[in-house]
Amino acid sequence: MFRTVTPSHPAYPRFVRASAWYDLAVTAGFATPWTYRLLHSALSRFGEAVGAGALPALDPIEILYANLMGSVVVVWALLRLVRPLPAHGLYDGLARTLFALWQAYALAHGAPSWLWLFLVAEVAFGVVQLAPWRLVRGGVSAPPSAGS
Repeated sequence: MFRTVTPSHPAYPRFVRASAWYDLAVTAGFATPWTYRLLHSALSRFGEAVGAGALPALDPIEILYANLMGSVVVVWALLRLVRPLPAHGLYDGLARTLFALWQAYALAHGAPSWLWLFLVAEVAFGVVQLAPWRLVRGGVSAPPSAGS
């Protein structure tokens, strides 16, 4: 029998932490110009090897946006590892919905097909973190204060 997990269930923070570990593993390489160059090269080689296509050549603005995204996601992942609160799972699920939308948009406009791997992960973690909130009646309550 399927057991319902609500955001207040003790297992929910494990989902929040798991998504944070995934984010840290996948986005740490985007956080600096040096690591992004290495990651870009590896992803291009992978795409060529599997016939999914290489990434376009790097330019300074692309590097900047990759570094901004990587830095924010790494900090967000660290917060969720240290404090995996139910509200963090809710907001992470919402952010994953946006990421999935933009990844689908990129795929529809010619992005390399290996992006599907990341899209599937975004949707899976989004569903795992958002679905339990459907069970919460009366909307989302404010998180407890630090002194509680």
